[in-house]
Amino acid sequence: MKKITPKLVCQVIKKRDDEAYKSQFGKVLIVAGNKMYGGAAIMVAQGAVYSGAGLTTLASDAVNRAALHARIPECMFLDTQDLTFLSDAIPTYDTIVIGSGIGLDGRAYELMQLILTRATANQNLVIDGDGITLYAKGDLPKTKAQLIFTPHIGEWERLLQLVPDANNNLEAAHLLNGIVVLKSHRTKVYGQEETWQNIYGSPAMATGGMGDMLAGIIGGLLKQTEKPLSGLLAAVFFHSYIGDILAKKKFVVLPTEIAEQLPTYLKIFSEMEEQ
Repeated sequence: MKKITPKLVCQVIKKRDDEAYKSQFGKVLIVAGNKMYGGAAIMVAQGAVYSGAGLTTLASDAVNRAALHARIPECMFLDTQDLTFLSDAIPTYDTIVIGSGIGLDGRAYELMQLILTRATANQNLVIDGDGITLYAKGDLPKTKAQLIFTPHIGEWERLLQLVPDANNNLEAAHLLNGIVVLKSHRTKVYGQEETWQNIYGSPAMATGGMGDMLAGIIGGLLKQTEKPLSGLLAAVFFHSYIGDILAKKKFVVLPTEIAEQLPTYLKIFSEMEEQ
């Protein structure tokens, strides 16, 4: 098992070229948040925007539009009631993050079905939260996209029911045809061939929305590194590394506090290789 270390991260987070433009850093579509869980959607969006995604769009219930624009004016908005417009927009993104706070009702199922069907082979699809629970039922269509699951232990147990013959978590990830970010005190990443372990994390981070923020940071960094896996590992690292630093002075660390520090630490690590 390999460790996700600062040395690894400073090798994959590069200083931006002087001539860089936003399209180089990824277009992220987030499908999250119903009427009850708009906060989850906004935290995913904040994670993507603050980690440096070139363009970020949140597709959510219309009730969340005003709050999103008040908190994160850099993020665009799509109304999930307009499935035709959303369907046409899906292939134009590099990365899709779906599931945080969408609920488990018929509309959430319809959104999952649409995304899985319309996503293309050159897209990364991050499935989080309620999206994992819906996917684990086993009756949704297969997708051509590159899958990334971000379960906590309970959600992982549901996914394992889809691959009952797996002998271990790495094999299960392979049979699920995706990468699995198993969230815990020491989060593990199960790729197609190897396992990575995070070495940071604090009980101060045990608060609502922390997983939503991680999903957003993953979505934001996937297209900013040479390989998507590198961006994913960097996202897991920064999420916990910043949390540990904040926990030295705070009893509770909020997800939004981690996001606020992201641009600073991305800058620091992007310049380490030159020192």
